[in-house]
Amino acid sequence: MIYLIPTPIGNLEDMTLRAIRLLKEVDLILAEDTRTSQKLLNHYEIKTSMLSFHMHNEHKKVPQIVEEVLQGKTIALISDAGTPGISDPGYLLVYEALKKEIEVQCLPGATALIPALVQSGLPADRFIFEGFLPPKKGRQSRLEQMAQEPRTLVFYESPHKLQKTLGQMVPYFGSTRRLAVVREISKKFESNFRGSLEAAIDFFESHPPKGEFVIVVEGKKNK
Repeated sequence: MIYLIPTPIGNLEDMTLRAIRLLKEVDLILAEDTRTSQKLLNHYEIKTSMLSFHMHNEHKKVPQIVEEVLQGKTIALISDAGTPGISDPGYLLVYEALKKEIEVQCLPGATALIPALVQSGLPADRFIFEGFLPPKKGRQSRLEQMAQEPRTLVFYESPHKLQKTLGQMVPYFGSTRRLAVVREISKKFESNFRGSLEAAIDFFESHPPKGEFVIVVEGKKNK
């Protein structure tokens, strides 16, 4: 059995009782960064052994992990924050486990995109989650494609790329397109900007970005 267990994206209290129980019961926890996850485990007095599992070693470790589960171990996968597999490692392990008919369950829990979308004030009934834009190649073509999308768009972005990304959106989305930029969800300095793309650029020029961001962009309106 493999459990995918969401972990808090900020406030450590955003853990479910079931998640805490399972992390105590499983034989092994796969953690994106064991140093980061150790703080969470210590907070909830979880003594289960951890093994590093991240984007740079997952191809090498997946066969070993699958074999251990086939031999009877129950394993939990966690990322540094949020739900495994959502802009974090997880897909490859799930894919290979299901090929071997191993049962996989993902617990409901913390993820940044849903709170950002719901509190954005933009339509949340139909949306597209894009995660992080390509770092270089394909970035402009992706924005051009998304500019024609009528559904609400959700992106992740780091602080050092936020202003660049907002600026790159203007030629495709237009300066008056509405958006929300949500910072540090569930953390002490959580904040929300809501307004036009042009206003967002002006705001972050005078308020240098710090922390992790979710950008929620209004879909193209049909004329």
